[in-house]
Amino acid sequence: MADATPLIELWRGDLSESIHRGHAVVMDDTGQVVHAWGDPDAIIFPRSSCKMLQALPMVEAGVKLSTERLALACASHEGAPEHVAAVRDWITEQGYSDDDFLCGHEAPRDREAKHAMIRAGGSPDQAHNQCSGKHAGFLHFQRHLGAKGAYVDPNGPVQKAVRAAFEEVTQENSPGFGIDGCAAPNFATSVSGLARAMTAFATATEGQGARQSAMAALRDAMMAHPWLVAGTGKATTRLMEAAKGKAAVKIGAEGVYVAMLPELRMGVALKIADGAGRGADAAMAAILVKLGVLAATDPAVTDLIDAPILNRAGEPVGAIRRATGFCD
Repeated sequence: MADATPLIELWRGDLSESIHRGHAVVMDDTGQVVHAWGDPDAIIFPRSSCKMLQALPMVEAGVKLSTERLALACASHEGAPEHVAAVRDWITEQGYSDDDFLCGHEAPRDREAKHAMIRAGGSPDQAHNQCSGKHAGFLHFQRHLGAKGAYVDPNGPVQKAVRAAFEEVTQENSPGFGIDGCAAPNFATSVSGLARAMTAFATATEGQGARQSAMAALRDAMMAHPWLVAGTGKATTRLMEAAKGKAAVKIGAEGVYVAMLPELRMGVALKIADGAGRGADAAMAAILVKLGVLAATDPAVTDLIDAPILNRAGEPVGAIRRATGFCD
């Protein structure tokens, strides 16, 4: 990916051992780029960072959901028992079963849930998939539309509505799509387009039309239920908890991250070129500190950026740092 710039470095002793290069954009409510690193026009797949965009047409169409279910629709959850139970309750109420999902089986990413399943000789169903909340939303939307066929079909009514909303909010025609790990199409856009979409969510106001009301509801649900969006110890959850209503953040696969900052009326999008989540977590933490959303001393930040690297004896041997010129 051309023009990626160093964002995060790992140092061991006095040597820079690894560098995560990438692209990042901070945009304000006038559409101006406040900060940019790398290439703002780099075309990327947002992956799971854009789940609020994928849920938007459902909510905009008038589907009424609790804040918990709105958060689940935006989630990449860990498959903890509470996550799975909430998803199962949702689809059961709609008259669906696990067999109606198209996201595929995935073992829980929650360590305790996974080990308990192994000890019991069990196996995961599709509700354990980290994207099952999004797929529950797709199923609900398909029923609302009275549509038939595979809800992940790019040419079906659900995904046509998703693409239309995606292009309208990013204000860019998507150059195409790839198929995500959960079998849903993932529409490409630029880093700037993704930041523009996050700014739209950040500035959305309840009561200002169906779209703004839907965007505000999804954003606020994420901030109200950060644990449902990811899980125990996950950076997405910890950063939102630390922000205390000042940020809704979401990671995606391959080093993508977004943030909606309602008080600042700004949106953020970043992509780590090598796809490393480690680099994405640290880069987003650094941006949130630069913008004054989080304190540099907050444990949710210090565990990710300017964090010591310890050897197995517990002694510091290096550090994860911002690259020179990034968030100085």
